[in-house]
Amino acid sequence: MKTAVSIPDPIFDAAEEMAGRLGISRSRLYAEAIARFLKSRQRKGIKETLDAVYATEDSKLDPVIATLQSKVLSREDW
Repeated sequence: MKTAVSIPDPIFDAAEEMAGRLGISRSRLYAEAIARFLKSRQRKGIKETLDAVYATEDSKLDPVIATLQSKVLSREDW
């Protein structure tokens, strides 16, 4: 899909230089940059969701499981 966007001159110039150094088209550079940006934002959304869940839910281990786990781990060489 083709689109038109406004980009400040210094960012445009830096992108042109980077695309040239990488040997890729400007379109590919922009597409990859936007994909990475979106992926990083998606991860933040997951973290925020998990933070909200664990803010209201007890995340401690059941005492019986904690005891059993410590017995098993005590036998491991660290």
